[in-house]
Amino acid sequence: MKKYLLSIYQPDGPPPPPEVLEKVMGEIATLIQEAKAAGAWVFNGGLHPPSTATVVRLQGGELLMTDGPFAEGKEHVGGCLIIMAPDLDSALEWGRRTALATTLPIEVRPFQGETED
Repeated sequence: MKKYLLSIYQPDGPPPPPEVLEKVMGEIATLIQEAKAAGAWVFNGGLHPPSTATVVRLQGGELLMTDGPFAEGKEHVGGCLIIMAPDLDSALEWGRRTALATTLPIEVRPFQGETED
């Protein structure tokens, strides 16, 4: 089994209205329970807004820290789900299910160095 990162991209701006957000959060909770029951779940979590980020970078031999996201954009990573899947097709199925639950774009990427059993 390989590990895959499912990155959840959300638009910048305020969260959706409570009635929409409650439905989405319920769908996500169901998805996570299904992933756990299937033995696919490794980890999941949501992130605070990009304005809470601090970027640490090496520049000219010195470490510099700056506030804010690494890159400005119209959307940002709002959360992630790490799963175990036997192959890319299975991981993409979890990605599809995550997109349906969140109504947001999902990027599916394998971790380096992972081998199939």
